[in-house]
Amino acid sequence: MMRFNAQQHSWRLKSSSAKERACQYQPGQKIHGFTVREVVVVPDLFLTAVKLTHDRTGAQHLHAARDDSNNLFSVQFRTTPMDSTGVPHILEHTVLCGSKKFPCRDPFFKMLNRSLSTFMNAFTASDYTMYPFSTQNGKDFQNLLSVYLDAVFFPCLREQDFWQEGWRLENENPTDLNSPLVFKGVVFNEMKGAFSDNERVYAQHLQNKLYPDHTYSVVSGGEPLAIPELTWEQLRQFHTTHYHPSNARFFTYGDLPLEQHLEQIEEEALSKFERINPNTEVPSQPHWSSPREDHVTCSPDAMAPDPARQDTLCVSYLLGDITDTFEGFTLSLLSSLMISGPNSPFYKALIEPKIGTDFSSVVGYDGSTKEASFSIGLQGMAEEDRGRVKQIISRTLDDIIEEGFEEERIEALLHKIEIQMKHQSTNFGLSLASYIASSWNHDGNPVEMLQLSNSVAEFRRALEENPRFLQDKVQHYFKENTHRLTLSMSPDKAYLEKQAKAEEEKLQKKIGALSDADRKEIYEKGLELLVAQSENQDASCLPALKVSDIEPTMPITPVQISTVGGVPVQCCEQPTNGLVYFRAMCSLNTLPEDLRLYIPLFCSIITKMGCGALDYRQQAQQMDLRTGGMSVSPLVTADSTQLDMYEQGVLLYSSCLDRNLPHMFQLWSDIFNSSHFDDKERLRVLVMMSAQELANGISDSGHMYAMTRAARHLTPAGDLNETFGGMEQVKFMKKMAEMSDLDKVIRMLPRIKKHILNPDNMRCAINTTPQKMSNTSAHLETFMKDVAGTRKTRKPVRTNIIERPLDPLDDSGLSRKLISELNFQPCQMKTFFQLPFPVNFVSESIRAVPFSHEDYASLGILARMMTAKFLHGEIREKGGAYGGGARMAGGLFTFYSYRDPNAVQTLSAFRRGVDWAKSGRFTLQDIDEAKLSVFSAVDSPVAPASKGIGRFLSGVTDEMLQEHRERLFAVTHKSLLDVAERYLGAGHRTCGVAILGPENETIKNDPSWIVK
Repeated sequence: MMRFNAQQHSWRLKSSSAKERACQYQPGQKIHGFTVREVVVVPDLFLTAVKLTHDRTGAQHLHAARDDSNNLFSVQFRTTPMDSTGVPHILEHTVLCGSKKFPCRDPFFKMLNRSLSTFMNAFTASDYTMYPFSTQNGKDFQNLLSVYLDAVFFPCLREQDFWQEGWRLENENPTDLNSPLVFKGVVFNEMKGAFSDNERVYAQHLQNKLYPDHTYSVVSGGEPLAIPELTWEQLRQFHTTHYHPSNARFFTYGDLPLEQHLEQIEEEALSKFERINPNTEVPSQPHWSSPREDHVTCSPDAMAPDPARQDTLCVSYLLGDITDTFEGFTLSLLSSLMISGPNSPFYKALIEPKIGTDFSSVVGYDGSTKEASFSIGLQGMAEEDRGRVKQIISRTLDDIIEEGFEEERIEALLHKIEIQMKHQSTNFGLSLASYIASSWNHDGNPVEMLQLSNSVAEFRRALEENPRFLQDKVQHYFKENTHRLTLSMSPDKAYLEKQAKAEEEKLQKKIGALSDADRKEIYEKGLELLVAQSENQDASCLPALKVSDIEPTMPITPVQISTVGGVPVQCCEQPTNGLVYFRAMCSLNTLPEDLRLYIPLFCSIITKMGCGALDYRQQAQQMDLRTGGMSVSPLVTADSTQLDMYEQGVLLYSSCLDRNLPHMFQLWSDIFNSSHFDDKERLRVLVMMSAQELANGISDSGHMYAMTRAARHLTPAGDLNETFGGMEQVKFMKKMAEMSDLDKVIRMLPRIKKHILNPDNMRCAINTTPQKMSNTSAHLETFMKDVAGTRKTRKPVRTNIIERPLDPLDDSGLSRKLISELNFQPCQMKTFFQLPFPVNFVSESIRAVPFSHEDYASLGILARMMTAKFLHGEIREKGGAYGGGARMAGGLFTFYSYRDPNAVQTLSAFRRGVDWAKSGRFTLQDIDEAKLSVFSAVDSPVAPASKGIGRFLSGVTDEMLQEHRERLFAVTHKSLLDVAERYLGAGHRTCGVAILGPENETIKNDPSWIVK
């Protein structure tokens, strides 16, 4: 890992070795059974691309050499199912359940604990399946590559794995022959959960109906009622035809040498195959000669901002082939011009008249299918407005064709692309893999896709040669296009009931065909599966890193702390490619309590209402033209030494190219000095959109809402988190969206502003290159002078304020001001939210210890070990939930499950997890694996933009992190038993429980639950 440390201090001197090495390859050159096809330097992305094909099988390989130690591998197969049984999705799950070289059950989940991977997953798209991983450790890369290659090319695909991951008929209680037979299976439950999300339902129908003639007309993830039609034999057949090197595309990225990768791929996989014709091409969708209309239904949304307006309507257009890179680039840019932000024609025409709450869930350009599509429409609208919306869409297209787009908006979009190319993210390899996947999947040239500046230059040329270039595209692709679908969706009160009934009918039909012998066999197979799931797994066949492979010390990130214009500033010099990242933490300590619930709304609107001389449209335009975005968000930070202490504030964040520094700070000064709050119509639009977004998010992030609510009464920070980001906030937003008059809210906003946007309770952080630091400080100083008028010393609302020095080694008087609630009384509370989902989200949270406590490390390792060795088996494998586990964060030990068919049963699995830990039935190997897993998170890469920010926000210094690191290494069997007993044992704990899910009789009849 020396590379990592060296890079920290001397990145200016370091030669770009990986990129340069890759330039030495020549087209036609043979390497380990591959032939180099092209070598292209891509200076914008700081990489060299090498494209190769495998001589014997025709497998394609793309390598992106870049000086990034977070190396990535991915292999993708074109998977084109012709039915909705979910075969590619179930296959993606099942190949990860054991392979020829690694026959143990579930090598994928086991490798999570035997490696320092920074990412490991697998995805099923409509027409490809992709298996990516990334790691910063060279030996780990080879280990994971072996496991991934063996999994996809030589999986066991045992029948038992198919039952567990796909679907099976099984006794509800597998140990009781007389309990009723039900459908079970991980993918079966995952898809039931996915289809409880109305946005997902709509998107699925839209794609199936716009492309009705081939693979896009089916549900690749699996339609819950079609999944039980899939047989084990069909699954194996699909693997044979689709998972073949001749149908594969390999991608590697980072600073490890290409030859090594090619040699391993050839030796462990490709050398064992001959070329076939996989015959998986997707034909073009035949064009319709006239437009079509259709209608679907969904379940009503209890959280909808206006229960009487829950319809969606959208018009979708079939565009051109995505392998034409420049055409795709143009259409995607055109799409942004048409729908992005308050200056776009569709925003003005559809959102501002408040006909609906927001654009439809599918909106804009979509290049994920062989031929792209563009969609435009509304959600949260009334049924009687359908005709009006169709007219508006048609009229807006006419207006665009006539008027075109302002030059400044086009510049703002090209500026956005420039910033995206310069911004260094930590998972850049993964972003590239996803970005090129679709086009490459249909034989587009991935190298061409990486050469973004070529597309930008060609775009500018096209506009110069023909000023109506974009209008002509709108005319051709939208106005004259007969292949368009208008799809409406409305809620049906009986939707869930009908679904449950259809599932029940399907079940009865399957059961009706069974003989007594079949039933007995099902019971016996169920018991066999249970035994297999409960067996202690021998994972010794899998490669593993050792704890000694982990770097004992962490690299130090130097920061300077000083004051500018009387405000504390932390400066961190980083290789940011000429971008400047600005953050400011503004304390909420002086804010009156009655305003707390309004903080998230204030944060989301303060940069969107206009400021200074700019109305909200001009403000949006300037932000796009001059910055990489400006945002404000609420922040609650639990103290690292005391459970009942926390810091509360809002975080301002923005970035810009250094040439735009004065403009970025001018925008912030205008927000501080003269935000506009009086535009009631604008506020109404923003409130509706926020309420809609929150309502839509619950089915995806239900476990987060459950965890937040479970923690509510355990610490003061937990209480505030529920106020800012829990179900309480969702309900409050819904209430605001229902108000007929927003006057009261408008009066709150300036009151909140004077408490928050006040230099007196603010501290800043800047990350940029050493060359730009002094210039940035100078502009920050000007900004502080400009906003000096908003500075006012106000009294904190709470008297118990504790000051912590910003720099523990320097007593300069600069500090963070925390709130201490030493008389806080934690209490037990069980809350159930009844929601229209067919699955549950379950959480239990236990008050434990803060970060700097000596037991924190042991509890963290225990949570990871309990997840891997006990909870995963109980909640996912046996219980059929999509996921579940335990984690230690914010001083709380928290259990959770995700898309879970069970509710109260999962709570008893949590309890059994504690008993398992207290019994000490775990080995040294189990502990070491948990350590690897924890360290892969602790040492996950941090982008230059975010270096030093953890310290800025939480006050946790590198020295404190190093101390925590040493405690993690020191965790033993004894310390784990000790913390399990001391904090999780029944008599010692204070815990909160929360469940989001469908109606539940057991809970309803239990007085210890509060039902919402």
